[in-house]
Amino acid sequence: MLTGKVGLVAYLGTNDAYQIGLMAEEGNKQAAFLLDAMAYQVGKEIGSLGAVLEGEVDAILITGGLANNNRVVDRIKVMVAHIARVKVYPGEDEMKALAMNALAVLRGEKECKIYQ
Repeated sequence: MLTGKVGLVAYLGTNDAYQIGLMAEEGNKQAAFLLDAMAYQVGKEIGSLGAVLEGEVDAILITGGLANNNRVVDRIKVMVAHIARVKVYPGEDEMKALAMNALAVLRGEKECKIYQ
């Protein structure tokens, strides 16, 4: 019940950001509302992390499938651009990147950064 049928899927039957973006563009008010709500939550979280870092933020990186959705990305940018430059890397390779870098740390090829 908690896997695969929650979040956007529960409301719209899909979690495909592209499809949901099309739905919003075609006038689906629920899809538009949900995308706006998601962008709002992401922007809010980025802002809270900027506060924790005491404003010392080099850049804000947006990635994943939702990074293909201009409605979401543009709204997030409006909310957080004052904190640091925003870079967008669309695609769903973040898990691969995390695994590759974790492996590099385990092999001693990279130094693990510790954030406090």
